[in-house]
Amino acid sequence: MRTTWNILGAFAFAFATQSVVLAEEIDIPSINPDEGRIGEVRRVADESEFKVCSDPDNMPYSNIKLEGFEDKIAKVLADDLGKKLTFQYAYNRQGFLRNTINAMRCDVIIGMTSDFDGLRTSKPYYRSGHVFVWRKDSNYDITNWDSPDLKKGIIGIVDKSPATIPLNDYDLMTNARPYRLQRDLNLPTSFIIDDLVKGDIDVAVMWGPIAGYFAKNSKVPLEVRLIPEYNKVNLKGKEYWNISVAVRMKDKDRIKMINEALERNKDKIDAILKDYGIPTVPVVEGDSVYKK
Repeated sequence: MRTTWNILGAFAFAFATQSVVLAEEIDIPSINPDEGRIGEVRRVADESEFKVCSDPDNMPYSNIKLEGFEDKIAKVLADDLGKKLTFQYAYNRQGFLRNTINAMRCDVIIGMTSDFDGLRTSKPYYRSGHVFVWRKDSNYDITNWDSPDLKKGIIGIVDKSPATIPLNDYDLMTNARPYRLQRDLNLPTSFIIDDLVKGDIDVAVMWGPIAGYFAKNSKVPLEVRLIPEYNKVNLKGKEYWNISVAVRMKDKDRIKMINEALERNKDKIDAILKDYGIPTVPVVEGDSVYKK
């Protein structure tokens, strides 16, 4: 499961890359995994390109068919800037940044927590949080961690995600079914919502963009509700994050250009997020775990 980088923490290494150029005929050449390392041959950035580092199978964010909301946002930005949109694909796991943007294989990451200190980030273009999700036919009404309905069934939650902090503090761990932080690539990215729909779990606690998209597209009516912020109780339980575009630290001109494009296309980007069912809240300027 992917979302932004600080949110889910470390990812196990499973490097597999493909390079795709948007054209009538999609070309997916294999690349040498040794390329891009310090001392090895490196790509030189082509300023006519808007080259995005992306996961080939990570809906609702991105896929190789360009169906993700980050794919759509990338196209909006590339079109605005008059650049050719291209992608460097790699599964979003440990080593992703090292083997993509930091190896010069691409120049832009569309979704990054705004306070990530390993890359230069744009002004936030949206903010989201973790959510409770349940089947509407259960008649649950969950508004907080002490809602009685949370104690009635099994709570599916991603292991070591921020929401596990309040889950534990409210003595709900015995109700929990943990899911791997790093998705089994044999499973679809909807696997937690799939289990909720099947009745294997009764409540899912998830990062909002993933839950919102799959709940919107579920054949079984689901309720999605943002959970309360918990960072003032325990910073590790921070549930809401600003999201930005990211580039390498040295790319000051590139991020300036992207900031301007984000501002010009705010309405289009907001419409994409809404279309994908992404739950959003107003951006909190300056929000950073490093300042607390």
